[in-house]
Amino acid sequence: MPPRTKSSKRWLEEHFSDHYVEKAHAMGYRARSAFKLIEIQEKDKFIKPGMFVVDLGAAPGGWSQVASNFIGRKGKLIALDILPMEPLPNVEFILGDFREDEVLAQLTQALEGNAAVDVVISDIAPNTSGVPSVDQARSMYLAELALDFAAAHLKKGGSFLVKVFQGADFEAYHKRMKSEFSKVISRKPDASRDRSREIYLLGLGKKI
Repeated sequence: MPPRTKSSKRWLEEHFSDHYVEKAHAMGYRARSAFKLIEIQEKDKFIKPGMFVVDLGAAPGGWSQVASNFIGRKGKLIALDILPMEPLPNVEFILGDFREDEVLAQLTQALEGNAAVDVVISDIAPNTSGVPSVDQARSMYLAELALDFAAAHLKKGGSFLVKVFQGADFEAYHKRMKSEFSKVISRKPDASRDRSREIYLLGLGKKI
């Protein structure tokens, strides 16, 4: 096994001393990111009971756990990821890349006649290389794919929450979201690490 880098050692130290990691374990959440969605939902209340939600890049399932509670039993949640995810109550999981026709066909079938989705959420992040410019490009590429998906599948008036990183192409992405949604809100949840450049953009009121 190769020796750990300074950055990986720092991440491990932060991770295991992290208040939100401890809290997630204590409350049964699969990831500390669950608290990010909880905080955004408490402020903006964009997920409502009975809604149809799609969670992109869902594994290990922290956001799906939270969102399924918000929509209740009358709602529907479909989670997609290229990585396996342990089953969750009231969550339908599709294993695969949401860019592929076969996966999109499974999603269409899961829609069960519903023409569109109420909310798309995406906490996708790439595997980091340690090279900031490369990691920024990869993260924005995934965010673009998520926005493409939301634009294609959200109903008029629907909402889209996505994680992005401030840096190259952020302003262009923000501008595109404004063209797709009536209102775009920036959120930096307390559960985001202070040194992280991540920010969450919430698009409300999808235009035609």
